[in-house]
Amino acid sequence: MANESGSGVVRFKVSPSTACVIQKGDITKWFIDGSSDAIVNPANEVMLGGGGADGAIHNAAGPDLVQACYSVQEVQPGIRCPTGEARITPGFRLRASHVIHTVGPIYNASSNPRALLRSAYRNSLAVAKENNIQYIAFPAISCGVYRYPYDEAATVALSTIKEFSQGLKEVHFVLYASDIYNVWLDKANELFKN
Repeated sequence: MANESGSGVVRFKVSPSTACVIQKGDITKWFIDGSSDAIVNPANEVMLGGGGADGAIHNAAGPDLVQACYSVQEVQPGIRCPTGEARITPGFRLRASHVIHTVGPIYNASSNPRALLRSAYRNSLAVAKENNIQYIAFPAISCGVYRYPYDEAATVALSTIKEFSQGLKEVHFVLYASDIYNVWLDKANELFKN
């Protein structure tokens, strides 16, 4: 069930101990306490920055973030984080304490984009729990240049959160574009109604 708490911020109860918060905004500015919070970077497999939210997060975090990403061991030449997996670094100049990097699927280039997108969300949540993160903020993974259809992406994201967020206090979706925010809000009203 949703309750409004400020402009464009809607809270849903996912479980007795976990809330899902959907809000419009700039994920690079999001934080809760600067010690047990993390933003999710929709990275590419090389993890050295890119366009869209990935580039904005790297710019806001400063040059130390790219250095931290360089130190993540490659699992194959040029690949530090395969599609569907997640890695963690400090947040550096960001107000959130950590960045969890995950790679979503390119919608038309993947044989099973739904499974890979689900994996990206699930693995990000697992990395958060392993690192004592209590508050995590996601963008709409794969909905930019990777062209994932918003409605299906919202369904995958929110159903995965519903299933795997136990142990976290809050899971936020910080969505920059109004059209994506509206799709996420509609889908959350369907999935989280009591």
